Amino acid sequence: MSIDHTTLDPERVEEFQGLAVAEAAAAESAACVYLGDVLGLYEALAGAGPLTSAELARRTDTHERYVREWLANQASGGYVTYHADDDTFELPDEHAAVLADPDSPAYVTGIFPIIAAAWASADRAAEAFRTGEGIGWHEHDPRLFTGVERIFAPLYRHQLVQDWIPALDGVHDRLTAGARVADVGCGHGASTIVLAEAYPNSRFTGFDSHSASIAAASKAAADAGVGDRVGFEVAAAETLPGRDYDLVCFFDCLHDMGDPVAAARRTREALADDGTLLVVEPQAGDGLSENLNQISRLFYAGSVFLCTPSSLSQDGAIGLGAQAGPTRLLDVLGQAGFGERRVATETPFNLILEARP
Repeated sequence: MSIDHTTLDPERVEEFQGLAVAEAAAAESAACVYLGDVLGLYEALAGAGPLTSAELARRTDTHERYVREWLANQASGGYVTYHADDDTFELPDEHAAVLADPDSPAYVTGIFPIIAAAWASADRAAEAFRTGEGIGWHEHDPRLFTGVERIFAPLYRHQLVQDWIPALDGVHDRLTAGARVADVGCGHGASTIVLAEAYPNSRFTGFDSHSASIAAASKAAADAGVGDRVGFEVAAAETLPGRDYDLVCFFDCLHDMGDPVAAARRTREALADDGTLLVVEPQAGDGLSENLNQISRLFYAGSVFLCTPSSLSQDGAIGLGAQAGPTRLLDVLGQAGFGERRVATETPFNLILEARP
């Protein structure tokens, strides 16, 4: 490759070089956020007021010299506030809600183990680009599975019962009275457990093709005290066991499947005649020009490393992608035989779709 540097606009070069350096700083600092999470540094800073590096090191049983360098990174990135007069560092409460409180609706720290898992798969992903082969969900670094649970669980706790279920026609009343529910692609069971806690008269079964996730979900349900009305089974969506479900849910997983039409078609067969399908997918517009923003950028990156490779590893290999958009998603449900389908509600991060036979 040869570039005639004499023809370049030096201001545009400098501007983009600055952007690239800023991106590199953010990418490397993401690893520092990961360390802050793993080592409990954010948790120790939360609500503690100003601390010196030595005080934070004592609270977390870590080495002060490392902590001092980590705090400098965090201060330069605006994650913590540096008080120069007494050489202390403080985590604002607003930042603690994002970084240190798993019960906060703003909590996003779970994304960083997912990023670590993506980097761990980077060489495999490069090879997949060359060959077109897929990468199965189960083949990724285990940090992916715990990270997915941590990033989605706050959404389920704060939005699923409060906003998403009420947006569906008659589903809240049906769950309150007592219904049979299947949670497809349940992962570690966070969504299943949230529903079970909210609707004690209903019975829930979570299904996932990843056996280790099913084992983790079963333990989580027992720990939450809902094991008597929640079960988990290893099964693919295309072979969903059972029938006459009042509600079947797909939380952020339909686009990961090799053949989403086949998965939705099997769901339609398994639903009761008046049952409902709930599909939650990443927020997106219908075309790339509508998705040139930071949220879609994050979702496209996840799709490169996780979602598209997962689909391409399965029968069908449709590769729907994490940014399919509402029109294509509703078309998938139409191809599967659902006569009624609509976007029931949406958030900055999610599309919530409802379909009926």
